[in-house]
Amino acid sequence: MRTSLATSAAKFSKVLALLLALPLLAQAAEPLPSWNDGPSKKSIIEFVQTVTKPDSKSFVKPEERIAVFDNDGTLWSEQPGYFEELFAFDEIRRLAPQHPEWKDQQPFKAVLENDHKALAEGGMEGLLKIFMASHAGLTTDQFRNNVQAWVSKARHPTTGKPYTEMVYQPMLEVLQYLREQGFKTYIVSGGDTGFMRVFAEEVYGIPPEQVIGSTFVTEYQNQDGKPSILRTAKIAHNDDGPGKPVSIDSVIGRRPILAFGNSDGDRQMLEWTAAATGPRLMGLVHHTDAKREWAYDKDSKIGRLDKALDQAKQQGWTIVDMASEWRRIYPFEAAAPVNPQ
Repeated sequence: MRTSLATSAAKFSKVLALLLALPLLAQAAEPLPSWNDGPSKKSIIEFVQTVTKPDSKSFVKPEERIAVFDNDGTLWSEQPGYFEELFAFDEIRRLAPQHPEWKDQQPFKAVLENDHKALAEGGMEGLLKIFMASHAGLTTDQFRNNVQAWVSKARHPTTGKPYTEMVYQPMLEVLQYLREQGFKTYIVSGGDTGFMRVFAEEVYGIPPEQVIGSTFVTEYQNQDGKPSILRTAKIAHNDDGPGKPVSIDSVIGRRPILAFGNSDGDRQMLEWTAAATGPRLMGLVHHTDAKREWAYDKDSKIGRLDKALDQAKQQGWTIVDMASEWRRIYPFEAAAPVNPQ
């Protein structure tokens, strides 16, 4: 009798465990669970299924499944300022005791006094001086250590979260889904390559050799038997706008079949992807959610989306409406109820 009861209890426990696991198994099996069943999710899944199905006329060999993604505003937030720019400002404040002259020199004075008007008046020339002071004159190891220290301590001014948590959960799912289907995923961003390589593998699952960004001229040096690479105060490549397809062609050597961006700075990358024959997917993340993130496009000074948005509508590119198509924005948020279309 006791054996029979024990056997029944064991069977019941197995059945109960299976029932409890079914929702999790279903969620794991469903691609892009943080996306509503809207047009963007549909186009992404249909595209991937088309190019990975062996008997499809549009089948693409795994080695040719190249997917490229912008970083700022596409994989993580870019408001109230580009995160690397905020890093540069923090570095100026950290280094200020070593440079007492900065108290009276622009644009450093504006950073130290948090004078946004003066910073704006300094324009790109002022910003370049800030970047040279915070990014150059260092070895690659020194710069990497500075970025790692900042990433571990800095917090977003609005949410209070680490910057590496201000990433888009739906886009993390796209990256993972693509890799599961044999794609190779790259970052192609206007940000500094060395800056992004510090966190890209841990946050996005993208290794450093698949991170392409703007670069400084570097020099090999050997001081007292210690070899290092020095980041000089000269820009080698600006990986924005037309610079993106140039670096893709130079570094990857294959034209992507999928490209995602969010601003006019990504337009040429999407054009380059679209221009080849065969199946292609070009996507834009459209920031439409003022409640959960920020809403901006044509008139924004950060991540301006104007010409690229018009072109996307004309040419049938995938435009992701964040407000209606994403069930949640960040990994730390709870997902909104499913919104059937």
